[in-house]
Amino acid sequence: MVAQQRVAVLATCNLDQWAMDFEGNLRRIIASIAEARRHGARYRVGPELEIPGYGCEDHFIEHDTVEHSWECVAELIRGGHTDGIVCDVGMPVIHRGVRYNCRVFLLNRRVLLIRPKLHLANDGNYRETRYFSTWKRRRQTEEHGLPAALQQLTGQDSCPFGDAALCFRDTVLAAETCEELFTPQAPHIGLALAGVEIISNGSGSHHQLRKLNQRLDLMLSGTAKSGGVYLYANQQGCDGGRLYYDGCAAVVVNGKLVAQGSQFSLREVEVVTATVDLDEVVSYRGAVASLQEQASSADPVPLIHVDFSLCCPPGSPLCLPTPAREAFYHTPEEEIARGPACWLWDYLRRSGASGFLLPLSGGADSSSVAAIVGCMCQMVCKSVGAGDDEVLADAVRIGQYSEGERPLDAAELASRLLTSVYMGTENSSQETQSRAKDLAKQVGAYHLNVKIDSVVAAMTNLFAAITGRMPRFRVHGGSPAENLALQNIQARLRMVLAFLLAQLMPWVRGRSGFLLVLGSANVDEGLRGYLTKYDCSSADINPIGGISKADLRRFLKWGATHLGYPALAEVEAAPPTAELEPLRDGAVEQTDEQDMGMTYEELGVYGRLRKISRCGPLGMFRALLGQWRGRYTPSEVAEKVKHFFKYYAINRHKATTLTPAYHAESYSPDDNRFDHRQFLYNFRWPWQFRRIDEVAAQAEEQLQGAAQANAGSENLRAGHEAAAAGTRNAALHTGPSTAADRNT
Repeated sequence: MVAQQRVAVLATCNLDQWAMDFEGNLRRIIASIAEARRHGARYRVGPELEIPGYGCEDHFIEHDTVEHSWECVAELIRGGHTDGIVCDVGMPVIHRGVRYNCRVFLLNRRVLLIRPKLHLANDGNYRETRYFSTWKRRRQTEEHGLPAALQQLTGQDSCPFGDAALCFRDTVLAAETCEELFTPQAPHIGLALAGVEIISNGSGSHHQLRKLNQRLDLMLSGTAKSGGVYLYANQQGCDGGRLYYDGCAAVVVNGKLVAQGSQFSLREVEVVTATVDLDEVVSYRGAVASLQEQASSADPVPLIHVDFSLCCPPGSPLCLPTPAREAFYHTPEEEIARGPACWLWDYLRRSGASGFLLPLSGGADSSSVAAIVGCMCQMVCKSVGAGDDEVLADAVRIGQYSEGERPLDAAELASRLLTSVYMGTENSSQETQSRAKDLAKQVGAYHLNVKIDSVVAAMTNLFAAITGRMPRFRVHGGSPAENLALQNIQARLRMVLAFLLAQLMPWVRGRSGFLLVLGSANVDEGLRGYLTKYDCSSADINPIGGISKADLRRFLKWGATHLGYPALAEVEAAPPTAELEPLRDGAVEQTDEQDMGMTYEELGVYGRLRKISRCGPLGMFRALLGQWRGRYTPSEVAEKVKHFFKYYAINRHKATTLTPAYHAESYSPDDNRFDHRQFLYNFRWPWQFRRIDEVAAQAEEQLQGAAQANAGSENLRAGHEAAAAGTRNAALHTGPSTAADRNT
């Protein structure tokens, strides 16, 4: 008798789930199961907490969330969606009065196993321990009593709950969840050593610039060390908050990638399947002696026996294993274009708004936002052209197309979805006005060119009527307080006008609804506080609030060519300026870096040291002493660090009002979710700055001593060289005589 080759078709997926949208989430789960079934898969894994949505946050504490999740499981069972296919879904479960983040395995209208998460994500953007507990009984299971409705549907009173694996007729499968992949003692290593051949990971992992390679590297290296099949599922989209979950569902076999889903997409459901040869896993593991030795002493995993085969049954059409492929990575510029574009699309279609309003200054930041909205429109039209009916329906509804019309041209769609407005004053230059107009035309935005001098004058005249004094700019003899106040009133009036236009422009254009106001302050300006509180940085959402100025400049260069907006190149070449102070001979005198007293490059360095490297003032100074050695003296480094922390402290209160922004950078100063610190500081930092001065003085002394020692060494070396030269000269001078003497 010929043994049957163990080949299995396995499915993972990207799902665009939405927190608390049980009806929509269930619909997308069912669609993914149906597509997996069409591809012949007998196992399907979905994202972390896919039933309620990962971003429910404090809604997880509500019992309703758990109850509704079980109701969705009942619908999956009642509808026959688990017939003939193992469905691995994510949801919260309360076991013995404790709430866990769980994987629930369903098959043939029964609950096979509930596997709770062993390690929770609790840093950066994540606060899982606020809602869940970890399962601490490793390699143990208990019985979990099922809700009454599930008991009636399944005929089960209970099911296994705990750290276990599913033992099918032909293979063994187990799961880990999101954060567990990133932990030092990742569960997949122990599972592989215990003989588990297929390991799945239902994840809720957000996009961050340049992060995808880290995620894939962990899967590739883990299976390269211990062999096995690894399936990764993820959410994809904005589920109601600042994060964009960037999909990239993947299948890895023995250290090689065999399937990879998209990272940025407008599709609500994307299923990724792979055909894998499980005998290759056995062969791979058997070829590594050290793996065999460790596996022989590994602790066993509790097994839940399941009378079902995951592999293709005898007599099935020929199933060939999916070949290995190279991983695909977007460039950072593509990530900036596509990630925020997808986030904006989800926010727009789910918010009920009919478009965006963007204050477009002609500068780098607002121009980047305009380009991202343009990219969004390009992606929508491409999806419509590819036959995505859900994207088409949303675009027709939001764009308010007539019956029979559809969006096919990105610029035409942008004219419906994006209203841009240049709000100039007497301090604005012709150059920024022209750049704003040119870019709006290239993107396709409905553009307004507005002068707000009359509104500014009305406010300053009102102030004069109240106080009897008229403030003046610095160039006209005004004090620093007057100069700053006159700049801020321009900025704040732009915010007021932006929200007025956002409410009424649809009415003006004969359309219904309202517009979402887009902010455009970058992560560096938020960190430094280089923005006016409640100016145009105050908006509904901000797609670039987590992106650095340096990355935006590179994006502008890229977008000029790859997005087809050549005006972006002119924007990138111009020096950043707020244009809030009077022009001199029609030219801009004010620049951002001059105003801040630091460059954007330096700001990026400060931001990474403060957040990523966890540096306080003294720690940052010490780090920069080495990093900027030879570039600045210790005293110059000290002054730069103190200058940054002074203004960071003075302006930290602004972080509490930052517009909800797309999270893309690990040094984001977002006070609400990511960067938890007080907002009232002693901006003089007396203890810290005194210690910096002491260390700087010591460093200066050491450098001077080293310089003197080097000078002494140089003098001594010069003396030795001179003496050596003298000896050589004497030898040359006496050579003939000596030779003659020898001859004699």
